[in-house]
Amino acid sequence: MKARIGDIVEITTSKGLAYAVYTHRHTKPPKYGALLRVFDGIFSVQPDDIASLARIPIRFSTFFPLQAAVNKDLVRIIGNITVPENLKPFPVFRSGTTNPKTKKVAMWWLWDGDREWRVGNLTDEQRKLSFRGTWNDTFLRDRIEAGWRPENDPR
Repeated sequence: MKARIGDIVEITTSKGLAYAVYTHRHTKPPKYGALLRVFDGIFSVQPDDIASLARIPIRFSTFFPLQAAVNKDLVRIIGNITVPENLKPFPVFRSGTTNPKTKKVAMWWLWDGDREWRVGNLTDEQRKLSFRGTWNDTFLRDRIEAGWRPENDPR
C-alpha cells in the first residue's frame, strides 16, 4: 500500500495502539519526507470510526520513514481522512545543539519548512513545538510509550 496524505497510521506499542495522521511530505533540501502528527492517547482497540481520531489533540509531530515502515509491517495504514483544517498549515519546529556537559540547549532555532531563524531561549509557547528531525520506528514507539511531550523535554 502506498502512503498518501491523510493516511491514518496505527502504531502498536507495549501499552496499546497509538495513531498518527500523515499530513505533509517535505521535499525541499534537506528532504525530511513524511510528516506524522501523533494523536494524544493510547487505545486498547482500534476505534470503529477512524475519522473521530481527528478530534483528538496532537501530542507531537515528527518526520518518519513512513513508506519503508509500512513496507516492513512496522506500522499499519488503517484508512484515509481529509486532513483537518487545523493540521493543514505546516508546523513550526524547534532545533538546537545539546551541550554534552550541561545536557541543555543554549541557542534554539525555529524552522517552518522553508526558513530557519534564531530565537535564543524558548518561550513557554515555543517549548510546545516539536523537535525537527526524523525518527525511526523504535524511537517513535519509545516516545509514545513514555508519554513524551516536547514541552516536558528537559533540554
